Amino acid sequence: MNKLPSYKRVMLKVSGEALMGSRDYGLESATVRRIAEDVRGAVELGAEVCLVIGGGNIFRGIAGAAAGMDRAQADYMGMLATVMNALAMQSALEKQGLPTRVLSAIPMQSLCEPYIRRRAIRHMEKGRVVIFAAGTGNPFFTTDTAAALRAAEMECDALFKGTQVDGVYSADPRKNPKAERYVTLTYLDMLARDLLVMDAAAISLCRENKLPIIVFNIHEPGAFTAVMQGEGKFTTVVEQH
Repeated sequence: MNKLPSYKRVMLKVSGEALMGSRDYGLESATVRRIAEDVRGAVELGAEVCLVIGGGNIFRGIAGAAAGMDRAQADYMGMLATVMNALAMQSALEKQGLPTRVLSAIPMQSLCEPYIRRRAIRHMEKGRVVIFAAGTGNPFFTTDTAAALRAAEMECDALFKGTQVDGVYSADPRKNPKAERYVTLTYLDMLARDLLVMDAAAISLCRENKLPIIVFNIHEPGAFTAVMQGEGKFTTVVEQH
């Protein structure tokens, strides 16, 4: 018998790199399908789920700017990459039998719906998985910030950040085996220690809205569903320990 989820409405942030799997770029269909299965598991627990997916597997604005491109233009290209990933995730979720909607901050009616807050909330109330694409619609903001913003707008109970490791560490555990994994942190801990899990704007936005951040390993099959029930390894970021 499944436990009831600890959270009723949640935001899942998935980086574009997470969709690459073992590839160097682009999408690995098996990885996208496994994440979709994980989302289905959370929905079957009774949770309302929305997602923000990055675009770094296709194009990263900062990298484009570093190569000499205008930063704002590069960021717009990155936003379009997130739309491609959102459509791929929508397809994978629908193959799992989940009704979905993609809402884009940049209007492109032929592909998806424009982002309207009340419409998005209504979709979630009807049990649809909502995927927010094109970031905030503005350059100079990351998809982490977009996830924090949309989570606040949707009045989510928590923001789940799927990463390459099972929580927040004092250093990259893949490079430093002695790195310490934190069970809980405060928002100020994250900012003061410059723990590079989310950018400062996203953390500050979560802090202002008292939105818990749960960091876990998106590559562990079933991890999202387990963490939703308080099981497995993860780090919780809140106002106070």
